[in-house]
Amino acid sequence: MNKSLVGLNKKELNSLLTSMGVSEKQLNMRTNQLWNWIYVRGAKSISEMTNLSKEFRKELNEQFNLTRPEISKNEISSDGTQKWLIKFPDGSEIETVFIPDGDRGTLCVSSQVGCTLNCTFCHTGTQKLVRNLSSQEIVSQMVIAKDSLSEWNKTKRDITNIVMMGMGEPLYNFENVRDGINVFADDAGLSVSKRRITLSTSGIVPKIEDAGNEIGSMLAISLHATNNDLRNELVPINKKYPIEELLDACKNYPRVKNSKRITFEYVMLKDVNDSEAQARDLIKLISGIPSKINLIPFNPWPGTIYECSDWDQIEKFSDIINRGGYASPIRMPRGRDISAACGQLKSDTKKEKASIKYKKELAKLESERIGRL
Repeated sequence: MNKSLVGLNKKELNSLLTSMGVSEKQLNMRTNQLWNWIYVRGAKSISEMTNLSKEFRKELNEQFNLTRPEISKNEISSDGTQKWLIKFPDGSEIETVFIPDGDRGTLCVSSQVGCTLNCTFCHTGTQKLVRNLSSQEIVSQMVIAKDSLSEWNKTKRDITNIVMMGMGEPLYNFENVRDGINVFADDAGLSVSKRRITLSTSGIVPKIEDAGNEIGSMLAISLHATNNDLRNELVPINKKYPIEELLDACKNYPRVKNSKRITFEYVMLKDVNDSEAQARDLIKLISGIPSKINLIPFNPWPGTIYECSDWDQIEKFSDIINRGGYASPIRMPRGRDISAACGQLKSDTKKEKASIKYKKELAKLESERIGRL
């Protein structure tokens, strides 16, 4: 079966071309030609590559193709958010989400099939880890999104930002995530600045410095608690890498030395982590780290034991953080009606739909927000 070139990095393309007998003299030129057709023009067939000779295209066609992974399902939310259920040749499935927001659009990319962290408030954590994604599979998610959005050759981009916040823990798949991000950021191809790429981790401390040195993207930390006892419950990896070690790694993150802020993500759970005292504790905890705190209203899913904090309480929490000198934006839920919001991704196609209870909860949250405007 022919191998797809979509999602490969330059080193991999070089290797394949060498195996075809391309001379060392022509290798870089041929690699750059393929790179442009795949990542600038979005070619779907080798026959489109008209600046290659017919003979060379024939040789390529005999061994390779530009096939994308299969889209099992494509859902569009009432707010414009899109979610793709993507199936790979081995049958594994992951979800990728595009979130439009005015002049910017963010692609939420998965790094693993399933997850091993078992964060208790996260629906993705209820799906067991199947395997890591290859760097090719990571990159192919953006190619599929650009296909679906008809973005190739557009003057104005739809996808301006990438967040490694989909299924899985990126730092448990370090090499493939690193190689994938480097393809995203290549100026001659997809060309997304690393200032617009954010890697989110639950706190795999030994890999954080490596991420700064070898990846160089922006960093987000899924914090969600201000003490070890509560974080052990919400984010069990904390038992291995406690808050003190995590924050030390953040202070030493290479990007921070260049005055780039770390983002701390904090999901708002009613009567669990949303008190005013906990807001003050959070300020003390991150003191001295250039950062901002994203407050994330909890996104419900069937079977969860948690509820979203009341809107008034989220605003009080945010006000305290702001007065403490840190930006504290409240991330409005997007794509909830198609289970595409933060913490809702799960690739089991048999998952049940959101119940009436959760739809009512969403309506209540929106009503409270509007009432405060």
